[in-house]
Amino acid sequence: MAAFDTTRTTYGSVGLFGRIGSLLSTVLAEAIAWNDARVTRKTLGVLSDRELADIGMCRGDIDEIANGKSPF
Repeated sequence: MAAFDTTRTTYGSVGLFGRIGSLLSTVLAEAIAWNDARVTRKTLGVLSDRELADIGMCRGDIDEIANGKSPF
């Protein structure tokens, strides 16, 4: 999965342009998180039940894993 670093400090982002930049950054981060979850669901969804069992998962765990909530 890809990581998106949000710990960067922004200086001088006060006012309308700063708010627009913050909004765009938030929208971009949400789009990246959605795409990562989609790719994870798709990748795990094509595995057989046997392959999922080999990695300690069942088919019901896929959504939790894709959303970043580990059942382990």
